Amino acid sequence: MKKYLIAACLLVASVATQAQMRVNLGENSPLNKLRIAEMAITNLYVDTLSEDKLVEDAIRGMLEKLDPHSSYTTAKETKALTEPLTGSFEGVGIQFNMSKDTLLIIQPVVNGPSEKVGILAGDRILTVNDTTIAGVKMSREEIMKRLRGPKGTKVKLGIMRRGVNDMLYFIVKRDKIPVKTLDAAYMIRPQVGYVRIGSFGATTYDEFMTAVSTLQQQGMRKLILDLQDNGGGYLQAAVRIANEFLQRNDLIVYTQGRNAQRQEFRAQGNGKLKDVEVVVLVNEFSASAAEIVTGAIQDQDRGQVVGRRSFGKGLVQRPIEFKDGSMMRLTIAHYYTPAGRCIQKPYTKGEGQDYALELDQRYKHGELYSADSIHFSDSLKCYTLRKHRTVYGGGGIMPDIFVPLDTTQYTNFHRKLSAHGLIINANLNYIDQQRRVLKKKYSTFATFNKNFEVPTSLIDSLIEEGRKQKITPKDDTELQQALPSLRLQLKALIARDLWDMSEYYQVMNENNHTVQRAISLLQ
Repeated sequence: MKKYLIAACLLVASVATQAQMRVNLGENSPLNKLRIAEMAITNLYVDTLSEDKLVEDAIRGMLEKLDPHSSYTTAKETKALTEPLTGSFEGVGIQFNMSKDTLLIIQPVVNGPSEKVGILAGDRILTVNDTTIAGVKMSREEIMKRLRGPKGTKVKLGIMRRGVNDMLYFIVKRDKIPVKTLDAAYMIRPQVGYVRIGSFGATTYDEFMTAVSTLQQQGMRKLILDLQDNGGGYLQAAVRIANEFLQRNDLIVYTQGRNAQRQEFRAQGNGKLKDVEVVVLVNEFSASAAEIVTGAIQDQDRGQVVGRRSFGKGLVQRPIEFKDGSMMRLTIAHYYTPAGRCIQKPYTKGEGQDYALELDQRYKHGELYSADSIHFSDSLKCYTLRKHRTVYGGGGIMPDIFVPLDTTQYTNFHRKLSAHGLIINANLNYIDQQRRVLKKKYSTFATFNKNFEVPTSLIDSLIEEGRKQKITPKDDTELQQALPSLRLQLKALIARDLWDMSEYYQVMNENNHTVQRAISLLQ
């Protein structure tokens, strides 16, 4: 343990040597004081305790007094956090949801291990290696732990299939399963492409360029780049995507910190989208790498930004890995847009609670509903690099065109049904019973999207289930107001389960005010 503690300090010191700093290891040094305290607690404290946990708590305690994004994660937590960004994990390759304590397969991954052995959408997994997982209230995490495993290992799955009386058994050989970071890519209007990026991971650029190539073959001349709810990810992925839109030597972003010299990231001039008109969509949950792309396009006057002010996460973390697989992410610099705006919103060191509630404060102050509620100091004023338009720093990216949050779109009744999982469950039950009929009737998504209407019986069963759980509309007016959005969401969920997420967004985007505003701009 002491070796890990010293190794961590030496690693931090090696970073600091770039600024010609030294760690004082003398008898009166803070490091020596920390070492003595750890040794005393370990050897003299009245109760037995874990030395590993003691050191982990000490690291967390130090980081909690810093900025909101410096953090420590255990080996297990580190793996869970990095998996979605690294582009793959090892498992059986299924998309699933839990329906009445039973794992229901939504879709097997195309060409994945489960599809190769004949597992189908709609199958229920009842046993894993002869251990029952259905009807025993096993946690989702525990089920995933049993399904995942090293590439090449085998797992025996016991499956019930609609129309088959006996249990079916499949031996699945685990493999690497790709993790997609693109949620959707399709032609939303003639000549207008739409791409939604969920996060910026190791495979995002390749996914993006594959989608772009397909859309250009379909006649794309303009692009809506949807970064709403995108929490960020890898800096390099954001830089590579921004590069596709910019001219040679255009500044994309730069980083600078107390002991980190200014580092600039510039466009190479080899992008395939330099002549494509672009609109970027953001909201209050767009952060970090999403803000880098948005800031670059806005500051270089390359395209318009539509939506609401982004989150404001502009701190650069350097990962410091420990031998046991745990990791410390230490903030070493700030991100700055090409115009010199600091993306990071204000914070007080050690006050993580207030920082976490900042979005609630935006809501209370009315910022999500009116651009007039947002006030910037003149000291934060900057200018775009080509047209010299006024933009502001000091926290997030303010869009060129503000689209307020529409609280009338979803009633309180709808929100309660959603919060209790009743809409998802109603969809799962319906798709489980009607999958074959729907697939036969709607051979393509285009025919489904044009002709399918959510049956009244599905709406009635959803409302009845809500009534059983004491979730009811306050009056008939609220019910009638909720019905269109309920039908739209259910149709989108059914489309997702029959095809994929791209089809889900094709349905939902027709009622998304931010997306529709972008379409009107490009048309």
